[in-house]
Amino acid sequence: MQAITPGWRFVAIVIEGRPVPGLGLDPWPVKWRRVDESLITVAHPQYPSQRHSMWIYEVNFEGHVLCFAAGEFSANVWGFYLPVDGPAPNSR
Repeated sequence: MQAITPGWRFVAIVIEGRPVPGLGLDPWPVKWRRVDESLITVAHPQYPSQRHSMWIYEVNFEGHVLCFAAGEFSANVWGFYLPVDGPAPNSR
């Protein structure tokens, strides 16, 4: 089984376009910039034996830069993760 990338915490699973509780902003209307070509590996929060790859993104929202990882668990069902040292849920 593939190892989970340390340093990331689960935030939410949402249907594409819906609000992402705990992220601190609505990511859908802003441009996502991929940080690099690296992927992180996460465990599905409801099915921990499943592994998923997520890209790392940055968004600039009203002068604040937010780094997060995101990817589709299944069609139009997205998972979001924040760095462990990132903002606390609902901090913005």
